[in-house]
Amino acid sequence: METKTKVYVRHLDAPYQEGTRTVFKPLRDEMKAELRTAVREIFEKAGGKKLLKSSGNVFLKPNGIDGQPYCYTRPELVDAVIEYWKEQGAGKIYLFENSTQSNATRLVFAVIGYDKICKRTGAIPVYLDEEKTVEFEFRGKKPVSDDPDGYFVTKFGMPRFVVDNLINGRDENLYISLPKLKTHSMAGVTLGVKNQWAFPCQSARGFDHNYNLHHKLIDVLGYVRPDFTLIEGVEGTIYGHYPVTALADKAVLPLKVLVAGENVVATDMVGARIFGLGLDDVPHLRDAVERGYSGGVTSLDDVEIDGDISMYTEKYPYDLYDYYPEDVEVIMGKERCCKQGCRNNPLTLLQILYGDHNGRGGWTMVMGKGHDPKQIDAIEGKVLIVGDCAINEVGERLIGRLGKKNVFLSRKCNSLADTAAAMFYLMKVNPMEFAPIGPLKALKCLTLSKLHGSKALVPSPFSNHFKTV
Repeated sequence: METKTKVYVRHLDAPYQEGTRTVFKPLRDEMKAELRTAVREIFEKAGGKKLLKSSGNVFLKPNGIDGQPYCYTRPELVDAVIEYWKEQGAGKIYLFENSTQSNATRLVFAVIGYDKICKRTGAIPVYLDEEKTVEFEFRGKKPVSDDPDGYFVTKFGMPRFVVDNLINGRDENLYISLPKLKTHSMAGVTLGVKNQWAFPCQSARGFDHNYNLHHKLIDVLGYVRPDFTLIEGVEGTIYGHYPVTALADKAVLPLKVLVAGENVVATDMVGARIFGLGLDDVPHLRDAVERGYSGGVTSLDDVEIDGDISMYTEKYPYDLYDYYPEDVEVIMGKERCCKQGCRNNPLTLLQILYGDHNGRGGWTMVMGKGHDPKQIDAIEGKVLIVGDCAINEVGERLIGRLGKKNVFLSRKCNSLADTAAAMFYLMKVNPMEFAPIGPLKALKCLTLSKLHGSKALVPSPFSNHFKTV
């Protein structure tokens, strides 16, 4: 009988925080202690110290996309994993990330508290946006010049740290992915496979963040994949990956579960199943199976689950919750408006600025292609045009009538930095509010990032005062 791929599921019984989840709190001591116990049990069942390779070094990749509550891997889990491997006699332990577009990783580490964990434990923080890169190729599709639905950009920079240690050094180094249990409004879920979207440099991520996103996620998986994946599900997010804190009681579920395994695709399948989602809901996992990157796993029938998921019977929503300012008109193209890029990324940010930062309305956002000229000509006041499709179709028309000072442009399929800069100005939200560590420390982190060569696409700290896009 063929041996199935094993995935471990462990439930946490310690009390979760009382009251509303709209107030984000550190975990209680009982939960932290149980996390340490569960982490130890999972790793021991998977082989424990035997998982270490010849170098003895451990490379940990959390989901540290941003400091927004509930969108990142809990620092308590990261801390428990570091402490476990220190006890096993690991050599150097690295904690590395390349945060989402519009963020500098060094700043995000300071907001989340990863920097303090590294200082206390001796783990080495690595900010991939500050690394030099090596050119790689997205190989899943032909360029758009050969295929109308192909890639706009076929090359990308991979941080040398990843190339040297996780690709060239994969036989010597233990690479562990520590994603957060989240749905994703553009990808279905964001777990172990999508956790590697940090590896293309930020400048390459804005292109083809559209209907081709799932192909590119698997292109990256074809180059590098974790030796072990441990999904932190103290909470799980629904309605996408970046919940509005004001809506946390609707969008954040205290699932209190860990999901782990050596096969990242199988582990993600089980994580998706907790949300009631399968391969038809998560195109990049289906693509991983079809392209032979799943280690022979084609469905949950090929997975042996060490634990219980029978209680998860509901299919949870992964698209965005309907929560937007009434005085912002959103005009979507009728021919195409990709939810993977110029639709859901700006709408997510619109929700956050409105719900958590009292952002103002009174402006218009245009996205996609296939617009009614009469509707475009009826726009008054300030307008944000998102994505190359919309800019190419209606940009000159709107600039000619409204003037450059009233038209804001966010290019590519997904340019979060430009979108954020425009919305900070239009909604009068101070970007420094996104770094709740004090403006001086935030500016210090940003300055150090630049001094260390960061290529992160970060909006100006003063973009709420000046039009920059």
